[in-house]
Amino acid sequence: MSVSEQPSTTPVAEIAAGYAFDGAALDLGALLWDGVCHPDAQVRIPLPMLNRHGLVAGATGTGKTKTLQLIAEQLSANGVPVFLADIKGDVSGVSAPGQDGERVRERAGQVGQEWTATGFPCEFYGLGGLGTGIPIRATVTGFGPVLLSKVLQLNQTQEQSLGLIFHYADSKGLELIDLKDLRAVVAFLVSDAGKAELKGIGGLSTVTAGVILRSITAFEQQGAAGFFGEPDFDTAEFLRTAEDGRGIVSVLELPAVQDKPQLFSTFLMWLLADLYGDLPEVGDVDKPKLVFFFDEAHLLFNGASKAFLESVTQTVRLIRSKGVGVFFVTQTPKDVPSDVLAQLGNRVQHALRAFTPDDAKALKATVRTFPRSAYDLEGALTGLGTGEAVVTVMSEKGAPTPVAVTRLRAPQSLMGPVPAADLEAAVKASPLYGRYAQAVDRESAYEKLTAEQRAAEAAAERAAAEKETAERAAAEKEAARAPQRRKPPEEEPSLAEQVVGSGLFKSLARSVGTQLGREITRSLFGTARRRR
Repeated sequence: MSVSEQPSTTPVAEIAAGYAFDGAALDLGALLWDGVCHPDAQVRIPLPMLNRHGLVAGATGTGKTKTLQLIAEQLSANGVPVFLADIKGDVSGVSAPGQDGERVRERAGQVGQEWTATGFPCEFYGLGGLGTGIPIRATVTGFGPVLLSKVLQLNQTQEQSLGLIFHYADSKGLELIDLKDLRAVVAFLVSDAGKAELKGIGGLSTVTAGVILRSITAFEQQGAAGFFGEPDFDTAEFLRTAEDGRGIVSVLELPAVQDKPQLFSTFLMWLLADLYGDLPEVGDVDKPKLVFFFDEAHLLFNGASKAFLESVTQTVRLIRSKGVGVFFVTQTPKDVPSDVLAQLGNRVQHALRAFTPDDAKALKATVRTFPRSAYDLEGALTGLGTGEAVVTVMSEKGAPTPVAVTRLRAPQSLMGPVPAADLEAAVKASPLYGRYAQAVDRESAYEKLTAEQRAAEAAAERAAAEKETAERAAAEKEAARAPQRRKPPEEEPSLAEQVVGSGLFKSLARSVGTQLGREITRSLFGTARRRR
């Protein structure tokens, strides 16, 4: 008996009615009730509600990656660009048609899916040129002090000091392009010539400066220096569509840096913050301008400062009005701070395990985050199979849909990585490769401060030489007048005395400020606003 033929009081009919949307929607799968799959009771997400954000959670091996792939495919098909991170290197298959087989046909039949092998338009990126992908780089100035403090694992006091350093560089127009620029500014501010510059705003202790410099060195030794530099990546590249109207799926390949989780998770937050700073307000739209999948989200929040968490919460809350949807992907909802979790309107919860007392506590906490349900959710969440999930989303009217245990559809693209040669060829064939592949090292804070220092040293050397020449001439003149001696007239200050006495070195920072450019402005996370 179909859902429409069942009595209206049955849970299946009531739940199915909650997903009968009038407008465009993504198909997740078919409703499960008492172990029976109902292919005519489709569980869906309204397309306009994708910018109300979401959470995809579940234990390892329960199918979270395939759920991302399934949602990304349908967003692309509806003309919505997608960004997702490929932690393990197995998401690149979204660019290639899937492989037909018995298991795929069986799943498609169970959920009422018309499965057709299909590849989707993709761009592949890599952080700082590590691994295969178009390099994504950020300038230190653009990255900002809050995010950089998290990458360098600084404490709150050190983070505040780093903020003072950025403030000084911004006010003097000293662009921090790469890490050597930052190192040069820190070294200058604790030198005799520059230490007075920060006294008016709190100062910078040599101990804190030493910690920051050591953290930068350690970061570089991890091979991460290439993440900072130019050309600075324009996150508007993520908003493109293909010639056939499908949204481009931007895949950030991270296998080369998967052992640096705090680094790549923080870089993902920078990408999102940069989008927030650049995009205009659009309000409610028929479909999102971009959907951003934030994989391994728990790594973002581990050890995060209060300022960082507040910035994440504010970004997630406000970026919705700019047409961007954010999906956090992690193992349990408790990995996400409650203020952030409260902003997530769509939930796809895969199976949870309850092998330990802590697991059991996490299970109970997860159940409490769902609306009231006709299901025994504790039993359902521990009994879900691979590719099954508990779902609730935002309806077209903005209200939560009934909780639905769902057997999910099979992705139509390749469920696995594409061959390395094919990935390399796709990267080099991209129109973006020539724009971002080659790193550029233009004049910035390091070069400007070095030039000022060398000019001061050269002036001092010239002054010393002139003083020595003048003293020698005076001595010779005095010797010629001997034995008649008289008190020499008071001399004008020499060039050397003028250089040192006028505080050339002490005024270096002030000269830098007047010569090197205009102040740099910042937004959320302290990220610099892009000049277009």
